[in-house]
Amino acid sequence: MNIENAAINILTRGVELDTKKRYTEALVCYQEGLQILVDKIKGEPDESTRLYLRKKVEEYMKRAETIKKLVLQQKETGQFHEQVNIENNSTGHSYKTLFGRFLDEDVNIVTVEDPYIRSFHQCQNFLRLCELLVRSCPNMRHIELITSKDSKSEADQREWLGNLSNDLRKYKVRLDVKYSGTLHDRQITLSSGWIIKIGRGLDFYKAPENKFCLGVYDLDLRTCHETTVDIVHSKNVKQSYG
Repeated sequence: MNIENAAINILTRGVELDTKKRYTEALVCYQEGLQILVDKIKGEPDESTRLYLRKKVEEYMKRAETIKKLVLQQKETGQFHEQVNIENNSTGHSYKTLFGRFLDEDVNIVTVEDPYIRSFHQCQNFLRLCELLVRSCPNMRHIELITSKDSKSEADQREWLGNLSNDLRKYKVRLDVKYSGTLHDRQITLSSGWIIKIGRGLDFYKAPENKFCLGVYDLDLRTCHETTVDIVHSKNVKQSYG
């Protein structure tokens, strides 16, 4: 029953997200929960329990298929919009949790627009994002960062980003950094068409209380400032890098 309860908890979470129209997140939950139930059916000796579980699988699979079609339709018409509200002092909002589901083999270019990739911790946030991109997007070959300069940390900023650029080459990824004095928008654009707009940019995590507390490395355990994440889809983004 523990396995079944785990599946029900995940599927219930999927229904909650579904109700909030956070469809792509709901899909991830439905897929995870369904896989657990399917595995449970294979090893279940009781016929009545198998029938019950199959019925549940069919119900959730039908809803998952409906959502897939809805997302596809909204993408085609340019109407897809998913919003996540991050509350002050909340946790569970690492970059992977927020938008990792959009990072896959279809992504070969990522453009990051954020005026505040300047100080040490801001450049480290960008580094964390690059680590996630390299691990999740096997066909990614180009990252473009558009940010601003800070006269106090300009030399350090160039050194940090230069080191990162050199390291990314080992993974056959080119990093181009461009500087703008008028940049205001904060968004991550994937060549697959997904655009993630974070109100505060990458820097929405609060500083850890000390260097030996939970959340120093695992950003799902780090408390956050209040911000809003809007996810949209556009067919008018660069699809490949020449």
